[in-house]
Amino acid sequence: MTAFFVPRALTLALFEPDIPQNAGTMLRMCACLGVDAAIIGPAGFATGDRHLRRAGMDYLDHVKLARHASFADFEQWRASGPRPRRLVLLSTKASACYFDARFESGDVLMVGRESAGVPPEVAARADMAVGIPMRDGMRSLNVAVAAAMVLGEALRQTRAG
Repeated sequence: MTAFFVPRALTLALFEPDIPQNAGTMLRMCACLGVDAAIIGPAGFATGDRHLRRAGMDYLDHVKLARHASFADFEQWRASGPRPRRLVLLSTKASACYFDARFESGDVLMVGRESAGVPPEVAARADMAVGIPMRDGMRSLNVAVAAAMVLGEALRQTRAG
């Protein structure tokens, strides 16, 4: 392990992911960075999907992964423990920029489905929604790229020391 590695108490949640390659990439990132992960079902692919396994490689065995059958199950998990975990939604519809967000240890960063984001009732449950500034006319970044950018900032802000 690299000398500067410090585990952080963050979770990356994938809401009903539908592209296994992106999910595998994000889970691999979580394994490497010491970030917990959660998949909120139903997913658009099976757990053993070859594209998921190929993108995640052997790193999938090293990520702490919670599986939730539904958003309701996820919300029950999020509310458990000594204090509820704050839900930070990454969204192209957010008015707040992730540069200006104040991330906290214990935050759950959630990305939506690649094809549809999250439904309004899920977005309404977020404690904060953040977006990534882009040039006019551009719709969105790849979900794994967006997750990496925002997670990187959250890790920078919550690092020990």
